[in-house]
Amino acid sequence: MPRRGNKIEVLLFDIGGVLIDFDFNRAFAIWEPISRLSCTEMEHVFKYDLAYEQHERGEITAAQYFAHLSTILELQDDHARIAEGWNAIFLGEISETRAMLQSARVQFPCFAFTNTNATHHATWSAMFPDVVASFEHVFASNEIGIRKPEAQVFEHVAHTLGIPLDAIMFFDDMPENVEAAIKAGIRAVHVRSPADVRNALLSIGCAL
Repeated sequence: MPRRGNKIEVLLFDIGGVLIDFDFNRAFAIWEPISRLSCTEMEHVFKYDLAYEQHERGEITAAQYFAHLSTILELQDDHARIAEGWNAIFLGEISETRAMLQSARVQFPCFAFTNTNATHHATWSAMFPDVVASFEHVFASNEIGIRKPEAQVFEHVAHTLGIPLDAIMFFDDMPENVEAAIKAGIRAVHVRSPADVRNALLSIGCAL
């Protein structure tokens, strides 16, 4: 891509929490009948732990991760029911943000960069094909083997796109990912609502 001086050249969006809403309580509700724990207890026990991170890097399979969930959440060994709950977390498209993305992509190449796992990746891709089609490419942690907020993942994206880190504007709902991106040299935006996306896009001259 040609340089346009010290300006943003590419927009990079997280997916979960930015373009697709989700709620893990939906999984706990489905798992409650096959667990010794209540939904509230599962909510307290469930963590983004080492196995969760390994799953998102593609280092362990869904079967291995679900076995881990069976242990920590005291679930019966019912792979189908665990998978049902795991894939039930997605609520719907955040339509206001996607509408802004559609406007922005007329002016800027738009890419996605998401921490995910193979099962979720297949599920949200099928449920929200219009979101996926809004991007020129989706960088998924389970495919590239690294995940946010690891510093090298931002370098990987910039290298793949063939642009400097400071030519990217990145949108993410997780503060630690935003902080890591800023530290890497990216202009990053903490997304708490669609208004944060709107303000950032307007600041770089997007016509929304």
